[in-house]
Amino acid sequence: MLISQFCDKLIHWSFYTLLFFVPLFFTSNTSELFELNKMWLTWGLTVIIIGSWIIKMTVQREFVIQRTPLDIPILLFLLSQLISTIFSLDSRMSFWGYYSRFNGGFLSLLSYTLLYYAFVSNTTLVRAKKYFLVTVLGAIFVALWGWPSHFGYDPTCLLFRGTLDTSCWTDAFKPTIRIFSSLGQPAWMAAYLAVLLPMTMALTLWRIEKNNIKNLTDAVKNYKIVGLVILSLLFYFDLIYTDTRGGFMAFWAANGIFWLTILVLRLFPLKKLFIYAALFNILFLGVNFISGSPIPQLERLSLKSLISHSNPAPATVPGEASPVTPTPSPRPAGQGLLDTGITDSGDIRLLVWKGALDAWKAHPIFGTGVETFAFAYYQHRPQQHNMTSEWDYLYNKAHNEYLNYLTTTGIVGLGTHLLLLAGFLIFAALRIRKVKSERKELRLEEGVFYAAALPAAFISIIISNFFGFSVVIINIFLYFLPAWFFIFNGMLNPEKNYHYSFSTPAKHAQNRLNSYQWTVLVGVILIGGIFIFQLIRFWQADVAYALGMNLDRAGEYQAAYPNLAEAVKIRQAEPTFKDELSTNLGTLAIAFAQNNNATTAGELAQQAIALSDDVVMHHPNNVVFWKSRVRVFYALGQVDPHYFPKALEGILHAKKLAPTDAKISYNVAIMYGQNNQFENAVKELDNTLRMKPNYRDAYYARGIFYHQLSENATEFAKKSDYQNKAIADLTFQYENFSHDTEAKKMLDEWGIKVK
Repeated sequence: MLISQFCDKLIHWSFYTLLFFVPLFFTSNTSELFELNKMWLTWGLTVIIIGSWIIKMTVQREFVIQRTPLDIPILLFLLSQLISTIFSLDSRMSFWGYYSRFNGGFLSLLSYTLLYYAFVSNTTLVRAKKYFLVTVLGAIFVALWGWPSHFGYDPTCLLFRGTLDTSCWTDAFKPTIRIFSSLGQPAWMAAYLAVLLPMTMALTLWRIEKNNIKNLTDAVKNYKIVGLVILSLLFYFDLIYTDTRGGFMAFWAANGIFWLTILVLRLFPLKKLFIYAALFNILFLGVNFISGSPIPQLERLSLKSLISHSNPAPATVPGEASPVTPTPSPRPAGQGLLDTGITDSGDIRLLVWKGALDAWKAHPIFGTGVETFAFAYYQHRPQQHNMTSEWDYLYNKAHNEYLNYLTTTGIVGLGTHLLLLAGFLIFAALRIRKVKSERKELRLEEGVFYAAALPAAFISIIISNFFGFSVVIINIFLYFLPAWFFIFNGMLNPEKNYHYSFSTPAKHAQNRLNSYQWTVLVGVILIGGIFIFQLIRFWQADVAYALGMNLDRAGEYQAAYPNLAEAVKIRQAEPTFKDELSTNLGTLAIAFAQNNNATTAGELAQQAIALSDDVVMHHPNNVVFWKSRVRVFYALGQVDPHYFPKALEGILHAKKLAPTDAKISYNVAIMYGQNNQFENAVKELDNTLRMKPNYRDAYYARGIFYHQLSENATEFAKKSDYQNKAIADLTFQYENFSHDTEAKKMLDEWGIKVK
């Protein structure tokens, strides 16, 4: 029927769109440029694909879901995530995912599962090959988009600001040092390229076999083969430009597995295989020689390193002027003898992993809940983390996919995830062994070349996820690589499926729809339309939220308000929007109060408090929301001190959720001070400095509170003791934090002179 054919084409083109556009899709007007938009596109396409599939099956009067070798591992894993979501510290977050990323939440995992079964149930061998090619084609655009940014010409800045440079990025994003293209982060791009490189090499080898290339001379004359080799080099150059150790190691492991698989399958005579393997790997090593390597030990073998070693600094001759030698750079303001500098990422990662393991021990079976790592880690964060350069960063991932699953979904979640990974590799190994022994005409089959790349690409994901975490396109690959492998190797038997047929009344012709079918069709279209509409409205709400949030950060609170209010109006259940609006309203209330508009100020204050009450009541374990609540009451306290006890109450609750966070401890002390509890403030700052001895602000605050205690003391001995401690703290601050001007100014006011 025409409806069935239309649905089939819609499924087909939706998969094209998914594989081609998801890696490329990003916009500048949402709260997160990259992952949020990729997840939204994936969800929208999932609705279209699944809706079309259901309609297609309804029209054909039978529901058919293809069975695959991974059915049990996939469904067990999904079930573990559902249970963890139900018993989560924050079930809403577990369902949707951590705001701004969303990938990893139960809804995203359900989408990947549905896409997997839609793929294997609607994809022929011919279509599978086309999807494979479209995936590589999309990667070409990703690679070309990122390539010029390494040299200071970022197309993204041209798109956003009309200037072909890197000025649109802050110091936190430096594509000239580490490119990220349309993926959003160097490690994510490296993981993506590590998957694509084996696929590109497989395409090259197939083209060599298809054209019956006998030697390198013939290969060089074939422009398609040369183009594919250049494409592999482009991908590898970009991989090096990401400067990511995890992605680099993932590729080389995948590269070894790929050539080993080609050898086992005997797709080429041994001599020819050696030549092709040597050619590719010499080219890759040549790139490393020219552009370096993310591994410091290998970097020594690069051209730049060899040149620097071959040109040592000239020796001085007695009686001659010495050559100019570099002098140590002065420390930036605020850095002194106690500062730690930039902490190695590996050291930080080990601390995060330790906290992840401690959090898992507290919730060993089903974890703290899908995508709740930020909550879990705060509760078990190692105190040593305060002494790193990223001491005040929010970690919403463990930077190790497996520890992340262990912490958030427990041993059950991690176990079923590992079962899924190991299951595919075992099935792949057994199939490769069987294909080798049973089939003799492998070199004539295109799909076998593609299939040889898939286990290698899958292993690259396993390795890169060990050093980081998956993103939308990587999770899509995690499900689609096995699906491709099963299809290319003929492992899916159409006779083995989950099947249900509708009986056809005799009075209805086969090509006519009955009332039950029309009911299903209309229902699916309506439900799908509602889902798509809700996704669009949610996206629009995020756009309004992003604008309001950015205006808040710029101090344009009145301009921010209507945008934040619009976001909350569109998406009333989203606590992130309410949290930002609450902070905005609190700030506006102060502004109106200072302009002697008490009525409006009071109304805004009550709205801010009501929103904050609602957020923390429904999400009591989210320390970020409690911090925002403290900011609201602290701001209101500037006009009405009666709000300060509420701010203290909020920060004490935050401390329970994050007992080793030095910044929260510091703010507890500040709130004690605002409530005139100076002794408690000093005790809390003692605790703060035990956790973070190089905390400049804590020394200053403790000195001020000691001075206040001295002012309030009635006994001369106590007055003198407190003031001496105040002077000691500020003197220490001045001497150890680059001659801190704020400390000197206060000491001058007290009549203390420092050098």
